[in-house]
Amino acid sequence: MALTKPVQKKTKKSRLRRISDWLHLWLGIASGLVVFHLGITGCIFAFQKEITEFIHRKEVFVEVPANRKTIALSTLTATAEKALGGKKKITFLSSYTEPDRAWEFGTYKAGNPKAFWYFDSIDYYDLVLINPYTGKVTLVADHKYEFFGIIKMLHWSFLINHPIGQQIIGWSTIIFVFLLISGMIMWWPKNLKKSNFDKSFKIKWKAKFKRVNYDMHNVLGFYVMIICLMLALTGLVWAFQWFQSTVYVVAARSTTPPKQPEAKSDSTKTITAIPFDVAFETAKKTFKDADRIGMSPAEGGTTPIYATGYRGSETYWNFDLLLFDQYTGKLLARKNQSEKNAGEALIGMNYDIHVGAILGLPGKIMAFFASLIAASLPITGFIIWWGKKKKKKNPAVAEKQAHL
Repeated sequence: MALTKPVQKKTKKSRLRRISDWLHLWLGIASGLVVFHLGITGCIFAFQKEITEFIHRKEVFVEVPANRKTIALSTLTATAEKALGGKKKITFLSSYTEPDRAWEFGTYKAGNPKAFWYFDSIDYYDLVLINPYTGKVTLVADHKYEFFGIIKMLHWSFLINHPIGQQIIGWSTIIFVFLLISGMIMWWPKNLKKSNFDKSFKIKWKAKFKRVNYDMHNVLGFYVMIICLMLALTGLVWAFQWFQSTVYVVAARSTTPPKQPEAKSDSTKTITAIPFDVAFETAKKTFKDADRIGMSPAEGGTTPIYATGYRGSETYWNFDLLLFDQYTGKLLARKNQSEKNAGEALIGMNYDIHVGAILGLPGKIMAFFASLIAASLPITGFIIWWGKKKKKKNPAVAEKQAHL
């Protein structure tokens, strides 16, 4: 008489594990479309700088003369305003220490603050690129409808100006954080035997589609979990004020808001030189280690001129700030990066962490692939659920599927 191999009983899951599995399934289904949307838009935006510079290479990069002498900033600003028709004032600009880059001059005016859609909330948002050596305008762009700007706002709030847009994004992101954690619990191997190791860390590409899909959901999800958590948590900083405040308090170990520099221009004092140019020249001498200098002209009254020296050609977190009198160009106040507390510094890093730019090109590559895999998780997860659902309806094929 042939001996039959005794059937091993499956280990019964704990109630906590069953609840976690159930929530992972249904919360994943509920938030799947939003997570897919965030992953895809995140992928597209990851290399926006590289793509933009490739497409507009002739407009972004200029020939450098031997003397490298640039035209006065006030003159370049006037040129940019003329290129915009003479009716729009430049509200911000960026100059670069890289000698072959055109300088950027932008103007922005808010639209209806109660508008439901993003496009109605902006009156205009334009950008002008100028060769700083010749004063030639190389590009005039309507950034209200710029491709990557739209992608960014789709990622931010579905192009919805109403708070409900970010609420949908925010709560779906919180669900995604739970899915990552519960997915890790479900993935965690009971022991590190070779069979379990291969199942948990490798994709069995030669298997049938169902097994490959299962591995792509579990294995790829494991490899990008930390990066996806980073992307999700930094996204929550923008979605919820309470979350941002919590991050600040935990990092700063204080509930006291950071002190911001204050200064007022004195209209009773004037100089013969152009104060804006004087302020810019002082900023250049002060920000010797800056990769680019951002300038914001004063808006009249007693408001100051703002000058920001950024360390890094693309990042925004590491900067010093100067405030100048708009009538004399005199330096009124300064705040250095080194003076910021841990909470202020961490919040300042949030954008650069979220897009991966804080680690340069390697960080952006990691953010790209993590976003791509995050977008795939709702799809592979749905296929796993759908396969199990069909299996229950057709138990006759259960034995065959068990050997996939």
